[in-house]
Amino acid sequence: MPQVMDADRMSRALTRIGHEILERNRGAAELALVGIRTRGVPIARRLARILHEINGDHVPTGALDITLYRDDLMRNPVGPQPVVRRTEIPFSIDNRRILLVDDVLYTGRTTRAALDALIDFGRPRAIQLVVLVDRGHRELPIKADYVGKNLPTSSRQSIQVRLQEIDGVDEVLIEGES
Repeated sequence: MPQVMDADRMSRALTRIGHEILERNRGAAELALVGIRTRGVPIARRLARILHEINGDHVPTGALDITLYRDDLMRNPVGPQPVVRRTEIPFSIDNRRILLVDDVLYTGRTTRAALDALIDFGRPRAIQLVVLVDRGHRELPIKADYVGKNLPTSSRQSIQVRLQEIDGVDEVLIEGES
């Protein structure tokens, strides 16, 4: 599988995104990061550290499980049952600017489910989408506000994001035929 991002490129992309977030939001005072399980959570935590390093503000970070909000749960009732994990948002999202964080933006269905789940926790002032990789092929009208890397792919390909916290290595790979 061809590697399209290594640890250094991932780090630089996240640092760039951190600067873009602070510039667009004029600081971090009203911000909170919410990572979509699984790989969005460590990316959100990394962004929180980067934002702290850049301007000194602590940005609260949470984890969102969207399993019960997915629109494909009942499509395959004989398949493996989804594993429901915990949502951990230890702060109020009311009137905050929420940065929703995921590893890959593809069809937009995960993001739609995450928006539905997030709204059950309160009424944020705004929600902005942060993704490490945007691979195209949208099925819903969803666009990321911050993108680490745009990777146009064919529908026969997949993007594999591996993170040190989960997989022991930082890299992004393209799998399949072009």
